[in-house]
Amino acid sequence: MMLIFQILAMFLAGIAAYFLWQGNTDGVFVAGVLGAVSYFISLRFQVKARIQQRETDSDGTEKSEI
Repeated sequence: MMLIFQILAMFLAGIAAYFLWQGNTDGVFVAGVLGAVSYFISLRFQVKARIQQRETDSDGTEKSEI
């Protein structure tokens, strides 16, 4: 899922660059904001996956110690 949002963020950055080249500042703003949101959503999925991995690892070590 995070890869999809990263690809979407890069695609929107390309669209923002195109709009900048065309002089369409409204398009640059919209594409830039959507690209940034997409990038931060991908970061959220990465952090969530790391937290789940750490919880799984810590649960496994606690059970083996008992």
